[in-house]
Amino acid sequence: MSSLFGLGTFADVEIVCTDEASRKFVETNKNGPVADPKDGKDLKEGSSRKNVNRVRMPVFLDGESVGGTVLIRVKDAKRLDHQGIKIDFVGSIELFNDKGPHTEFLLLSQDLAPPGSLTTPSVTYDFCFKNVEKQYESYYGINVKLRYFMRVSISRRISDIVKERDIWVYSYRVVPEVNASIKMEVGIEDALHIEFEYNKSKYVKYHLRDVIVGKIYFLLVRIKVKHMELSILRRETTGAPPNQYNESETITKFEIMDGGPVRGETIPIRLFLAGFELTPTYRDVNRRFSVRYYLNLVLVDEENRRYFKQQEIAVYRAAEGELLEVAGGASSAGLSVFSK
Repeated sequence: MSSLFGLGTFADVEIVCTDEASRKFVETNKNGPVADPKDGKDLKEGSSRKNVNRVRMPVFLDGESVGGTVLIRVKDAKRLDHQGIKIDFVGSIELFNDKGPHTEFLLLSQDLAPPGSLTTPSVTYDFCFKNVEKQYESYYGINVKLRYFMRVSISRRISDIVKERDIWVYSYRVVPEVNASIKMEVGIEDALHIEFEYNKSKYVKYHLRDVIVGKIYFLLVRIKVKHMELSILRRETTGAPPNQYNESETITKFEIMDGGPVRGETIPIRLFLAGFELTPTYRDVNRRFSVRYYLNLVLVDEENRRYFKQQEIAVYRAAEGELLEVAGGASSAGLSVFSK
């Protein structure tokens, strides 16, 4: 019935990227982060984070041209009149808890065809956005989504035909400045004094495939410690006061000590980041959201009282060439990487 009034879809639109057959792809949940199946983490049936609604996207780099071909197939070999065909390349930030319009921080357009009619069963148009600066890296989070996509619009008198296709963007930024090693202390006067130091031979910042190496020193122990945990937390902040939302997620947590330590005891720490769902640190992206990571050390005594200390760490993407294995690394929460 809708077709009788000009409201139906009279054409199928397909967007094919340049070199798509040889380009790397990522796979992620379009509704937010999920576990990476490549890491061997099988999610249980019925889990709220089960692998559903997953999408695959080709990977592009900051500064790389975005091009390809648009294929339009007219249904039932009918004549399709239009007021022009164009393609946009869009970068947008979508806040799930914000009812306002999405923020488009990037918008490039190219006209593919002037007003006229499509009379053949199919037609193709080539496009290319050259050397596009993609300021931010793609991110699909709990309350926010930063996405890049191509949008083809066939303008019609009553209703437009619109087709979108997402891509995933990697952005290599300057390696953070040199800093001292991380030192954190937990103390209760005359009862407990613990110092833990995470050594870094070159940088206190960590890339996505890095290893955190450190030691925990027990300088004074006069309470009965039952066990100790170390975890990595991701904190996502969206919006601005007073309408600001914070969501914290535990990326990994493991027990590093079971039983009571003695004074002078040392516990070594070695934490491989490559196996976890990490993204680069995002700080005040377009004044819309931030994503930060924290090392969290928790001590629990025999009365189940908890003593904890947090330390923020900066995570970044190392440029290709700095690390041989970075090229195949997943860069966002719940990403799997494929090469065709």
